[in-house]
Amino acid sequence: MVKDLVYLIPAGKYGKEELLNLLKNHSEIKFASLVGIDLAGNDTDEKIPIGLFIKDIDSFYNGGAVQTDGSSVVLTGIAILNNAKVDMLADPDVNWFVDYNFEHIDEETGKPVGTLRIPAFLVHNGLRVDSRSILVQSLEYIKSELKELFKSKGKVAGLEHIDGADVEDIIFTSATELEFWVKTPANKAEVEELSASQVMQEQYWQRTRGSVRTAMEQALLMLGKYGLEPEMAHKEVGGVKAKIDEAGHLSHVMEQLEIDWKFADAVQCADNELQARIVVKEAFRANGLEVTFKAKPIIGVAGNGEHTHIGMAAKLKSGKLINLFSPSEMTKDFLSAVGYGSIMGLLKNYEVVNPFITSTNDALNRLKPGFEAPICIVTSLGHTPEIPSRNRTILAGLIRDINNPLATRFEVRAANPYTNTYIAIAAIYMSMLDGIKAAVNSGKTTKELEAELSKEAGTPGFYLEKGRAYRSEHDVFDDYSAEDRDRLFGKPPTTVWENMEAIRKYPEKLEAIKAGNILSQEIINAFVAGALIRWKTELSKRIIPDNLTLVNSCTILHCAETAVDLDLTNWEKVNELRTYLAKDSVSHKSLFTRINNAINSGDYATASNLQIEMSDKIDELKAAYAQYKQNILL
Repeated sequence: MVKDLVYLIPAGKYGKEELLNLLKNHSEIKFASLVGIDLAGNDTDEKIPIGLFIKDIDSFYNGGAVQTDGSSVVLTGIAILNNAKVDMLADPDVNWFVDYNFEHIDEETGKPVGTLRIPAFLVHNGLRVDSRSILVQSLEYIKSELKELFKSKGKVAGLEHIDGADVEDIIFTSATELEFWVKTPANKAEVEELSASQVMQEQYWQRTRGSVRTAMEQALLMLGKYGLEPEMAHKEVGGVKAKIDEAGHLSHVMEQLEIDWKFADAVQCADNELQARIVVKEAFRANGLEVTFKAKPIIGVAGNGEHTHIGMAAKLKSGKLINLFSPSEMTKDFLSAVGYGSIMGLLKNYEVVNPFITSTNDALNRLKPGFEAPICIVTSLGHTPEIPSRNRTILAGLIRDINNPLATRFEVRAANPYTNTYIAIAAIYMSMLDGIKAAVNSGKTTKELEAELSKEAGTPGFYLEKGRAYRSEHDVFDDYSAEDRDRLFGKPPTTVWENMEAIRKYPEKLEAIKAGNILSQEIINAFVAGALIRWKTELSKRIIPDNLTLVNSCTILHCAETAVDLDLTNWEKVNELRTYLAKDSVSHKSLFTRINNAINSGDYATASNLQIEMSDKIDELKAAYAQYKQNILL
């Protein structure tokens, strides 16, 4: 790493004159880029010569310097063809990062060329319509509502050690854990080999070696330069042992890794995640390795999650910080009324939160039984308040340390690296606010609130639904049948269409996250419309063609001279599946054709159902062809 580089400009540290002076003294920073986050979670990136940025610096702060249009960002139904102008407004309240190109050295300074990445808001018709704005404004609304609630109630169950009138500020803290797969280009491992290694836990927390170790160490050091304060990096469950080539280098690398860094203010957390992805990709690419953050890059093997930690604290007039989730007596209660209300609000309203967390085919491929990914709307608190425990099979779990009340938080396990963290965190906190108000206004004790959260399905609750259960300390994957899980915790969506339909099916739950009109109906409609466009396009233009390639790869292997009756029977089963999936006749349309026809006619419900059938049939084909191949002697 080159010395004397500026990696970040801390929020609030530099005024305009100080910033100009900094840029003058660091001429290796050649470009500026306003980073807006559209509704799909994409971040904009443009190269503005730093001289032009300095010349028009005042305009950058009032949104007059940079404009884009609706075709450049995902603002479906908002920035339309005849009203497409979108302004970009710099956000001075968070850290600004400098992104260096270590492959492009400035001749004058001998340092890598840098781009100042400035987080920005997207403004359309005078209104902020981007993901960052949704999170910023949601937190402002929640803060004002909570301060008013504390002021009116004075004392809150489990938080009797503070007076509501003393609450000066509400602080929202979040953190994400980044999982990713890394491999050498053009090399791949067989799914069976990866699956066996995963089951035998041959990779989890093992020592990294060679270029993987170098890249991981470089990424951690660079994250430290950007102020993210990395806390840990390790191998995850997926992967196989690499091979050594003739030159003594590792080849056929295929490993799953995780990197964690310190929590931050919720908005800064989302910004940090974007920067972390850049750093990780560049560090591994420089070492000849490819990185993917896809939720399920390899079907049949562990996917990439991004567990999202959610915290909430009150700053008192004395300056003291109080974790609002922690009870006054950590060994007697799991949570305060605010904590119980938060998890109840998230679980009760999760059907309409889920679309903002899981909005792609890739994300839903990960959320299937058998891979430690959450599929049920249920929480775990631990077996007793005195001894904290961790249940890795639930949607949102309580993390606590009885010796450190400030550490109490919830871990939402459904997110993946491509979840739009800005909108996801906003929706999570908004759903929590709904539960907090219900819990605090009920006047119930912490034990009564624990009983509500722990009630059995069929038991009425003052807030939670009668027909559902919301807490389990069991292994949700193994201790319940699929039918019991669906009955107790709700049937999870299988396709993007099913997940987005929850927005329409649960209007009363939708009101919880629409409170304050920040996640407005217009924004929600735009988000859903964009997600459905991507869903149907990927389904028809990528998934079906990829599956067709798979179908065509399942070719006949036996010959008439050596084939036995079992070979003929196995091949007949394979070929029936191939024909059903991909072969049209005059009287019968293949499954692929029927899906495309449903998409083209706008019958998304049918397309969704057929997508589920296609997934099952493809799995059946893979298994049948594997069985067929096993009996072929070469």
